[in-house]
Amino acid sequence: MTTEAVPTLREAQAAVTRRQVVDAASTLFLANGYVGTSIGAVARLAGVSVQTIYNSVGNKAALLSAMLDSAASGPAAPTPVAEFMRERSRAAVDAAGVIDVLADWFVEVHGRTASVWAVIHQAAAVDGEAAAMERARNEQRLRNYRLAAAELRSRGCLAGLTDDEGAAAIWAIGNPEAYQVLVGGAGWTVAAYRDWLRKALGGALGIA
Repeated sequence: MTTEAVPTLREAQAAVTRRQVVDAASTLFLANGYVGTSIGAVARLAGVSVQTIYNSVGNKAALLSAMLDSAASGPAAPTPVAEFMRERSRAAVDAAGVIDVLADWFVEVHGRTASVWAVIHQAAAVDGEAAAMERARNEQRLRNYRLAAAELRSRGCLAGLTDDEGAAAIWAIGNPEAYQVLVGGAGWTVAAYRDWLRKALGGALGIA
């Protein structure tokens, strides 16, 4: 029988400080953009020193990455997305249920992270570290979707695709830029976007 480790007071205080820093960075990045936000401004809003920001989170690119993590996890934070999505997928009764889980997730996560990704794209254009972070996060999403593809394969699906090819299909269809263009720009409703996701994922992965 295993027991969860109880955080020490110091660890709990560090977690609170990190949360304050990430919240402050999120507020400023969304209001002023990446270029218009300085580490000093984040420190002032969070009520900490600049060194505390570097110690608790890191540089501006790291702040942006932490901001994305926070937005993606949402109410489940600090549980990593991959962890609770694995649980949701395994709880689905069949392959169609896994597709529903994915479609619901893309609606949920893009609603929270679309504005964050817009800042990331802006940052990647002017900051090499932010560009590297953007590439790493895209690669991370692809790895996570391989887990979903493997779950579908375990249920007898994928229609001749490899796990990597299935992951690529999920990555492409569920790309946050598609949400931004369709819902943010083309005037699609969230319900229409979700319906398209369900059809597109099912068609690409061979699931009715």
